[in-house]
Amino acid sequence: MSILAILAGAFTGIVLGLFGSGGSIIAMPALLYLLHVEPKSAIAMSLGIVAVTATISAFDNWRRGNVDVKISLMFGLFGVGGTYAGARLGVHTPVALQLILFALVMYAAAWKMLVKRQARPAQLAGAGGPNVGVEETGIDAHMGRIALHGIGVGVLTGLVGVGGGFLIVPALVLLSGVPMKVAVGTSLAIVAAKSYAGFAGYLGAVPVDYAMMAGFTAVTVLGSFVGTRIAHRFSAETLKLGFAVFLVFVATYILLKSVI
Repeated sequence: MSILAILAGAFTGIVLGLFGSGGSIIAMPALLYLLHVEPKSAIAMSLGIVAVTATISAFDNWRRGNVDVKISLMFGLFGVGGTYAGARLGVHTPVALQLILFALVMYAAAWKMLVKRQARPAQLAGAGGPNVGVEETGIDAHMGRIALHGIGVGVLTGLVGVGGGFLIVPALVLLSGVPMKVAVGTSLAIVAAKSYAGFAGYLGAVPVDYAMMAGFTAVTVLGSFVGTRIAHRFSAETLKLGFAVFLVFVATYILLKSVI
């Protein structure tokens, strides 16, 4: 791999570790433009890379008490089905349409990063452990909504090769009252499950360079550990702003180079 590809892999892992999202949004363009992988193969490989990386990072967060297993199972169960269906649909979807959707998803992710959400201090700090606020907000009453959201995000995941974490984290915080740190850890577990399903949906239908994928994954995993450990050293707003600007540039580049 080139130096730029290695840096992209490291950045993919760091972003995934920091936010519980954004891995595929970086990995897919890196595979596409830096390693010159065919678009559909790049989508499939990015799903595999993020699946492994998110699994390891989610386990690390689980050990720290930052994963809500009940929500992970509910969202993940329905998300896996939606992701597999989206991947099968993606196999037969024109590449240009997939790239347009991918760019639009990146713009949406940038918007999510830029919009300031009102949240309780306990949510932002993750104070009180993973179960604070969950019982009080009536999490069981939201399980049906979580399941539907899981299906919708899952279809998008499989179709354009994104993990969907940038939609999962706000949903967990705003709809279910989950503390921010727990939302990030839970999102990683959900993203891992959905990404495995998406990768499985492309298997046998598109070529996959497993050696390249393994190398990129190794770098990404190391980056995810770095991201998890440095998250508390930086202002969340500063990180979100920088990531949002990066997404806008990459999305615009995809539209200009591959579509327009």
